[in-house]
Amino acid sequence: MTMKLKLSTLALGAFLALSGTAIAADAPDPVIGTWKLNTAKSTGPTLPKSETRTYAASSDGIVLTWKRVGADGKESSVSTTFKYDGKDYPVTGSPDFDALNAKRVDAHTIESTQKRMGKIVGTTKRTVSKDGKTLTLASKLTNATGEVTSTTLVYDRQ
Repeated sequence: MTMKLKLSTLALGAFLALSGTAIAADAPDPVIGTWKLNTAKSTGPTLPKSETRTYAASSDGIVLTWKRVGADGKESSVSTTFKYDGKDYPVTGSPDFDALNAKRVDAHTIESTQKRMGKIVGTTKRTVSKDGKTLTLASKLTNATGEVTSTTLVYDRQ
């Protein structure tokens, strides 16, 4: 193989590798959409009666809102806008945390940390199934009253 042919092959390989990365980076986030809690598939000490989560893409990142009816019947609405860059973003409406950060693990998995007044109070692994129909949030959280809870919340795409 001549040196020119080797360089051409190497350049083509690098171009294809970079093109594949660019295409993957531009792939739509599989979490975008509306999700409804499936209480029958969820586990934890105290589950909400209902919850609907909406994820939307914006120029500022991912806009997340959720409306919940707690086990006690109280309604709450939580919202945040964040990016998958590991930086803290403010959360409004949650009694348990006031900020979160998130990092992408792979195309379907995100790991996030929840904070209250700058202190880590929870972690969550968010996974969208390969078929895009199920969202799972596996979380461990110390709530505002100091109770440590572990939950696995399962949502169906709407």
